[in-house]
Amino acid sequence: MSTERKAIFLDRDGVINQEINYLHKIEDFKFTDNCISALKLLQSAGYSLFIVTNQAGIGRGYYSESDFHNLMNWLDTELAKHGVNITDIEFCPHHPTGATGIYKRYCTCRKPKPGMLLNLIGKHDVDVSKSFMVGDKFSDLEAAEAAGIEKCILVKTGHAFRTENTPSRWQIFDSLFSFAQKLNQDS
Repeated sequence: MSTERKAIFLDRDGVINQEINYLHKIEDFKFTDNCISALKLLQSAGYSLFIVTNQAGIGRGYYSESDFHNLMNWLDTELAKHGVNITDIEFCPHHPTGATGIYKRYCTCRKPKPGMLLNLIGKHDVDVSKSFMVGDKFSDLEAAEAAGIEKCILVKTGHAFRTENTPSRWQIFDSLFSFAQKLNQDS
């Protein structure tokens, strides 16, 4: 019997929360429409939920890693109030040109590189053939494909409000909720 789990990998900004440049304050956080309901649907369908997020604002000095962790701890608590469990989170604070100090570098974790996804896949025995990546940018889905995840979902709630030139192998949904509804219907 396989112990591998099926997973939904989620970008944060533009998928879980409304797109705000360099979000790091709790008071600025706003969920996308029906996000919590979507996460509950995905979780009830047996998917483990993971967040993978580029956070160049750390590297650029706009906020600290501590600020990021405080926001994510708050988010985890808010979701838990609704019975939603995020299994794990990976973030990349690096930027190859716009960051300073230890954060200014080319890395394997910044999407579209697959490092964050590969770390979570290995750490949590994820079956990529049964898993999805949901993002609002091409770089989210390119990272997923580089990690072996073929089921890629582009949502229009963030940067992807325009979908011209979207590869036909990717599915487009209006929101995380519309994707969760469709996946639930198909299960």
